[in-house]
Amino acid sequence: MYSAYFQDADKHYKVQDIFSICHADIPNTLLATASFPCIDLSLAGNMNGISGQHSSAFWGFTQIIENQANRPHIVMLENVAGWLTSNSGQDFRIAIGELNRLGYACDVYAIDAAHFVPQSRPRIFAIGVRASTVNRNLSIFARRSSSLKTKALEKAVAANRDLDWNFVEVPPLPEKVTTDLSCVVENILDEDDRWWLHEEVQRHLNMMSPVNLNYLKKLQVLPFYSYCTMYRRMREGKQRAELRKDGIAGCLRTARGGSSRQMLVKVGQGTIRMRLMTPREYARLQGVPDNYPIPSQIDRALTGFGDAVCVPAIAWIAENILNPLVMSLPENTLALHY
Repeated sequence: MYSAYFQDADKHYKVQDIFSICHADIPNTLLATASFPCIDLSLAGNMNGISGQHSSAFWGFTQIIENQANRPHIVMLENVAGWLTSNSGQDFRIAIGELNRLGYACDVYAIDAAHFVPQSRPRIFAIGVRASTVNRNLSIFARRSSSLKTKALEKAVAANRDLDWNFVEVPPLPEKVTTDLSCVVENILDEDDRWWLHEEVQRHLNMMSPVNLNYLKKLQVLPFYSYCTMYRRMREGKQRAELRKDGIAGCLRTARGGSSRQMLVKVGQGTIRMRLMTPREYARLQGVPDNYPIPSQIDRALTGFGDAVCVPAIAWIAENILNPLVMSLPENTLALHY
């Protein structure tokens, strides 16, 4: 997917175990960023923590930074909200403490992709900077917009006042999107075999709670189509089909198992239709333009987008956090990287 869009990928894109990468092969850079695996931190994963089989890739990232002669002046980590509370908050403390040990004072943000696209995708971003002067004033964090923090994040910062922080003034996120799923849904004809047969639709309707069924019945009689996403969940030992009724998609996940693939429900004009969401719809929910090529292997495409970061959310971070940090660095610092 990457090389199909970025034609020079073979010159810089490497696929290998991060612990096997030689630090000398990494060029000098102003920013180093990692979205280290969330499997051991997420409520949907196994909660083995930052030293678990997957999330321990974090240590490969910091190992490279530690051994570089010219360390990046800015680092950014991204992970799920569960990072804040995994192992009673110790995994978050350990990660920020490790960045501190490497010389980075940190700031931290909770950013939901729903401010940019019709997808609920809360993520934690920790941004560390190596600078001669930092701002440890907690009042800056305290008065920060609620769009950039959660109760869990406030508790995590309060519990770790002794760590090295660098809080900066940041504008609030834009208001959450007012468009609904209709702006990302592909125009798939009714006779397309990706729509489920009547029997499969009925099977999922039978798996719904009365609340969800009544919700669909009210939409079914309307003269226009409405869209919502659906998941399969185990509840009290039974499989349930659950709707999201706020007009946006739930958080995209990798395509591992039936419960992780989101389903689309199209309802109105007397009908209820259902199908799995397509890779292009996943891409649009991540803010990826339609000219981005998608591989033919559906599960690979869904996993790629489900494991990605939301493009407009990252663009906002770059414009409002990273670029101001860069401009605050001394000119001789910038000269090392250009």
